[in-house]
Amino acid sequence: MKKLMFLFICLSIGFVVNAQDKKVNPNYDAALAKQYGADDYGMKMYVLVILKTGTNTTATKAETDSLFAGHMANIGKLVKLNKLVVAGPLGKNDKTYRGIFILNTKSIDEAKELLGTDPAYKAKLLDAEIINWYGSAALAEYLKADDKIGKYKF
Repeated sequence: MKKLMFLFICLSIGFVVNAQDKKVNPNYDAALAKQYGADDYGMKMYVLVILKTGTNTTATKAETDSLFAGHMANIGKLVKLNKLVVAGPLGKNDKTYRGIFILNTKSIDEAKELLGTDPAYKAKLLDAEIINWYGSAALAEYLKADDKIGKYKF
């Protein structure tokens, strides 16, 4: 009987604690959450791509310049397609990491297809580590302001 009572008390405490942990957000906008594909926590799956130095070490400077110009143009194309929500270079490091992409897909296979549209990646100037990442579904919202805050374009 004592074990049964102890189990009942533990379960009761667990239900109370669980109910207290989930407070409803008074600012919740169901339509906006649906628009961004958010789960109940305002989050969703993406794919994080860590770009790193590739195996092509024989490209000329002219080839490299052209391929990286194509890389930048492809970034713009992926943003317009709502497939790329974050991109940027990394500082010097000992891991040969060059930059990151956060792709608006939860599929590793789709991420690989999107990377296949990048000239620098196709030419093996860049390689990639590809990992699922769980983050804010509103991440792409910053892109609305991004086009207005940079004085210069790539």
